[in-house]
Amino acid sequence: MTQFHQEIHLKVLRHLENDPEITQRELAKKLGISLGKANYCLKALIDKGLVKAGNFKNSNNKSAYIYLLTPKGIEEKSQITIHFLKRKIEEYGQLQVEIEQLRLEAKQLGLQSSRGKNI
Repeated sequence: MTQFHQEIHLKVLRHLENDPEITQRELAKKLGISLGKANYCLKALIDKGLVKAGNFKNSNNKSAYIYLLTPKGIEEKSQITIHFLKRKIEEYGQLQVEIEQLRLEAKQLGLQSSRGKNI
């Protein structure tokens, strides 16, 4: 699974854990993805056994779904979270090095920030 897909799956799992009664439309909107992509992600998570979907009647007497993380889904979410955190910490370290290099370069050039302070 690509990093992008892992990140989307992690976000989906987080949302489902926090709001099991979320609709696919609401999930898509919160994630900034299409409804079709949300449906595809949910189906993939269900097929992997990470999420269980059950029917219930909502207040409008319409059939709706409740999405529950399975024990396997909870474990997978934990593993993806750890992997995601390690990757972000590595990216943060790389950004710190790059920022310091840019500061040194700016200092050598005598550049200042827009507020007139040395960078």
